Amino acid sequence: MYHCNLIRKNINYMDKSQCFFAVDLGATSGRTIAGFIKDGKVRLEELTRFPNNLIETGGHFYWDIYALYFEIIKGLKLVARRGLEIESIGIDTWGVDFVFVGEDGALLRNPVAYRDPYTFGAMDEYFANAVSKEEVYQATGIQFMNFNSLFQLYAMKRDGNSALKNARKILFLPDALSWMLTGNAVCEYTIASTSQLLNPVTKDLDTRLLDSLGLDRGMFGEMVMPGHKIGVLTEEVQKMTGLGAVPVIAVAGHDTASAVAAVPAKDEHFAYLSSGTWSLMGIETKEPIINELSYERNFTNEGGVEDTTRFLKNICGMWLLERCRKEWGDDAPADYGTLLGEAMKVEPFQSIINPDDETFANPANMQQAIKDYCAKTGQHVPEGYAETCRCIFESLALRYRQVAGYLKEMASFPIDTLHIIGGGSLNAYLNQFTANATGLTVLAGPQECTALGNIMLQAKAAGAVGGIFDMRRIIADSITMKRFDPQDKEMWDKAYAKFESLTR
Repeated sequence: MYHCNLIRKNINYMDKSQCFFAVDLGATSGRTIAGFIKDGKVRLEELTRFPNNLIETGGHFYWDIYALYFEIIKGLKLVARRGLEIESIGIDTWGVDFVFVGEDGALLRNPVAYRDPYTFGAMDEYFANAVSKEEVYQATGIQFMNFNSLFQLYAMKRDGNSALKNARKILFLPDALSWMLTGNAVCEYTIASTSQLLNPVTKDLDTRLLDSLGLDRGMFGEMVMPGHKIGVLTEEVQKMTGLGAVPVIAVAGHDTASAVAAVPAKDEHFAYLSSGTWSLMGIETKEPIINELSYERNFTNEGGVEDTTRFLKNICGMWLLERCRKEWGDDAPADYGTLLGEAMKVEPFQSIINPDDETFANPANMQQAIKDYCAKTGQHVPEGYAETCRCIFESLALRYRQVAGYLKEMASFPIDTLHIIGGGSLNAYLNQFTANATGLTVLAGPQECTALGNIMLQAKAAGAVGGIFDMRRIIADSITMKRFDPQDKEMWDKAYAKFESLTR
């Protein structure tokens, strides 16, 4: 939970406590959360937590959207039993995936998961047969990944997908769940921006790309921005949950967009690192950055709140260490703190890898892949968990420095602070390494950034808080951020020179 003591000028915060209901869905688990706002203070309470199981059947991987809907209903029933008077409901999820709705208003099978390999090779086929790679990037500014919605839809059309053939509506996942609750179909801007179908200049789906798929713009619903009221709970949902006509708000439907909305920055001159299994490093800009340099470096322009753009790059994160820990089993300390403490006793910079090298995408054995990489590049081959852990941490920090350097080149403002949010904000060793490597002041926290962003955007829609920087100031005063200042510059500069030689 988070607490704060802040009353902003020119905002009439209500004396009565206001409660907001957030649904936060990740690719492995989900939860429902109550957020309470009173007198400029915010408090979070987790209500339910549940797995999000990937279903494999018929040679494909699917998400169980009915199970997710059931869990949302379950959370709302708990709200009713506890007598909580919620002001609204907001849903955020991972990006790119979608569902089809038929002419009769029924879902046409569960949504295919982005992890399904059916899109392998689809990008190159699309560029060869439909629209060129350069033209796609110019239209969307989105980082190329084979599972983007554009390539999913292309692969489905190529394969004669029957759900696509019979679809009347195509809804991205948070929009689909909101539609199941309200009966109203919308296309929320931030989640749509992950699809590689949205033009960030026009702020709508790109007609040429839709035409290349044989799709009509009307299939996707009205484009709405975070804070839009989608509708209220249907009579059916009201009867099931015991609640009244509660509004459903389109928050920043993409979980990273909600997380970035919660970055506790004091002004625009910052970069952020959403740190977890994967890392996303970027800046917030008023306009998209689409040019030869951003194309060459495969940066993405995704939708943010208040007409901003999240200009960022996806980076491998703690995936490397998570895989290694599974492989070590009982051969390494189960306690995370003990493991990291042992790693910090190891001689620094013996072994450096490029965390984003394709070698580490999904190897059969991660520790062996790291050893092979180091042997191939003529470096010390790490032995045991401590040396491997140290190698991963130092390499991640050096990769962060590289991407931060790209951001500094392309940003229209000076970057002097890096905000680390998400689960990785608790990793003090990596945070210090990141400060050392980048030369930036690192401010770590909050961990619960996605939920906070979701709740605060609902609160803004209700008039309980002001604009984005009022939201961020409340959050900043609600948590204890930890500061990490750069150290050991000469040593890290030398290590970065080595890293650069490996990534040329």
